[in-house]
Amino acid sequence: MKIDGCVKFLLLVIAIFLGVIALRPHVAPPVVHAQSSGGYPVHFEPGYVTLPAPNGGTLPGKLVIDLRNGNVWGFPGFTQDALAAFHDPLPVSHPILLGKFALTDMDK
Repeated sequence: MKIDGCVKFLLLVIAIFLGVIALRPHVAPPVVHAQSSGGYPVHFEPGYVTLPAPNGGTLPGKLVIDLRNGNVWGFPGFTQDALAAFHDPLPVSHPILLGKFALTDMDK
């Protein structure tokens, strides 16, 4: 069986492209980062504040600002006395949307 010049040329082109793919990580390695950006960019205010409860009362809790969009969240019930009363299972605090900072207005 005789292989003609066109088939040899195509095999040569395939071999060259496979070589380029194999050598690319060694010539230009991908950039890696020491820290991932998977976390939430938030700011926790120090201390405890009084938050409005959904039923109309007030609750002690933590104030959290989402730095991506300016939303202000309140997480009720995280005081030292409340945490000391729980052992298992751990308490889970669900956020209450309190307001929003207009961060885009700072560019005006």
